[in-house]
Amino acid sequence: MVVLSYVRSTPRRPVTEKRSLQYADPVREPRHLDAPRRDVRGWVLLAATMLMPGSVQSFFRTRGSRIPLVITLLTWLLLAVALIVVLIRRQFAFTLATNPFILTFLLALLVVAGVSWVLCLLDTVRRVRLHTLSPRARKRFLAAAAVAVLVVTGGTAYSSFMMNSQRELMSDLFAGGLGERPADGRYNILLLGSDAGEGRDGIRPDSITLVSVDAKTGGAVMIGLPRNMQNVPFTEDSPLAAVHPNGFDCGDECLLNAVYQQGEEHADEYPDDVTPGVEAMKEAVGGVTGLDVQYHAMIDLKGFESLIDAMGGISVVSEKRVPISSEVDPSTGQHGPVKKWIESGEHHFDGYHALWFARSREFSSDYERMVRQRCVQDAMVQQLDPSTLLLRFQDIAQAAPDVVSTDIPQVQVDRFVDLALKTRTAGTTSVDLTPPEVNPTRPDFADVRQLVADTVVESEQTAEEAEAAAETSVGPAATTVAALPTDATGATQEVSLWAAPVAGETGDEQDAEDSEADAAAICSVP
Repeated sequence: MVVLSYVRSTPRRPVTEKRSLQYADPVREPRHLDAPRRDVRGWVLLAATMLMPGSVQSFFRTRGSRIPLVITLLTWLLLAVALIVVLIRRQFAFTLATNPFILTFLLALLVVAGVSWVLCLLDTVRRVRLHTLSPRARKRFLAAAAVAVLVVTGGTAYSSFMMNSQRELMSDLFAGGLGERPADGRYNILLLGSDAGEGRDGIRPDSITLVSVDAKTGGAVMIGLPRNMQNVPFTEDSPLAAVHPNGFDCGDECLLNAVYQQGEEHADEYPDDVTPGVEAMKEAVGGVTGLDVQYHAMIDLKGFESLIDAMGGISVVSEKRVPISSEVDPSTGQHGPVKKWIESGEHHFDGYHALWFARSREFSSDYERMVRQRCVQDAMVQQLDPSTLLLRFQDIAQAAPDVVSTDIPQVQVDRFVDLALKTRTAGTTSVDLTPPEVNPTRPDFADVRQLVADTVVESEQTAEEAEAAAETSVGPAATTVAALPTDATGATQEVSLWAAPVAGETGDEQDAEDSEADAAAICSVP
């Protein structure tokens, strides 16, 4: 029997395939580009990352890709705002450079932005797909990318290092707390040169200068006080005013530079957060001049040696031989044989020889020593150029806190930097409380205060004239006026913070005669 099976077959229908055209982004899919365009793509992506870190990552739209771009845009926004504020108010630039809190924020922002930039560069190299580049372009691209990474990494590291050094310098050198308001429209700062060397009993200010600055115009008055001034009075609120109601009048030992030790001996009568010796000096100088002394800055002459070494030395021309003396024999009170002579001529001093050149007393008058100290300071100011500061900033920053101590608060550093620039235009007037105007042994303090007051008025008038001249001048005006009471010509004179003329050791008459000498015959700065 035959079984027949019937199989129903389904007829085939013609199948029509529809192919849709899809756009392939050549930036994301470089395989669709020819070799020259793939090379161009790689260079464009690298350039975009260098100019705007995060832009490439944001374009590819991967997870978290917009974070680097946000960091970059925030950084640019802050820079733009800071620039606008600086153009409106110049002091803000100094605030950015001196405020430790702002420096800490900027340091953190710099590190975050730098790390983000480097990561964006590395990610961009990955997205370029090196195998799609031509062999010749691949080598150049890798070299350029490596240079970019090194430049960004090195720049971030160096900038962070410098900014952190600046932050530490501001924190270590300047005091905390709030600042004081001007007294009668002026800031009065006492500058002291400490002579507390080895074998000396306590700190003895070797030079004493009061700087009075107009808080508005920047006009400054430099008041030099002799360290051997006697019978100095104290301000009414001074603890030492009760101890010495008639002034510091115990004889030849009670000189102005001995007031520091008086303060230390009565330390229990001063607040715990101040240095009694410094406060006593501020009160004595305030009593002498009639000015309210708000701040001080003390320079340690011994630490000064390390600062000059950090600068790489200074160049000075000496017109006279200067001895490096032996120690004083206690039994005779005389120096021993001279160890070495600093001969006349041009010298490039290290810290040791610069310090001896500035401080050497033997075979010279106090006026000569004052001029030498001025030469050393002027050499430091002139030779501390931007290149030296950048190359040796870390050494200088480490040495500065050991050289200078001050109670100027961190929050007012920007204000004083701005005033210092104004002083260059407003001018500086100086007055020295030395013979023949003032007899340090028997000073008439009423006359002294009147002399100081007259000089302050003269300074204010000079500052107003300089400000008016600056407004009418095409270029920036820079007027420096130095009017010594003994100089009727009003000749310009640079004033050193060390250079408080000191009378007495060689006699007041001798100092008066020495003050007539030409400073250039003693030393100069090449």
